[in-house]
Amino acid sequence: MYTETTRSIQVTVQPIYLEDQSAPDEQRFVWAYRVRIENRGGETVQLRTRHWKITDALGRIQEVRGAGVVGEQPVLEPGGSFEYTSGTPLPTPSGFMVGSYEMETRSGERFAVAVPAFSLDSPHQPMKVN
Repeated sequence: MYTETTRSIQVTVQPIYLEDQSAPDEQRFVWAYRVRIENRGGETVQLRTRHWKITDALGRIQEVRGAGVVGEQPVLEPGGSFEYTSGTPLPTPSGFMVGSYEMETRSGERFAVAVPAFSLDSPHQPMKVN
């Protein structure tokens, strides 16, 4: 698992390789990732937008931006949390993702919360030893 905290908002990510949805012979490798967002601070915040950078093993970057996550813009009271699962395909057997969420306080202040970089590894990635 990968965890990062920004301004009392903790984001934890667990990537999972999906063998049953992947087709290595067709250069299709699929991962799910579970995200838990916890408000460990004293103010209520709402997740407004997401921004992902998805990099495959060849260094190609795909950026994804949008409102909320999985169709929601959750409100996190102090001590509250929100969990969701999403996924991404890659044309290579490994890669990584990193991102951020834009949060908004009740007073209208917006700030970025870092999503930790996390590795997308499949059993099809050849290991190289120097």
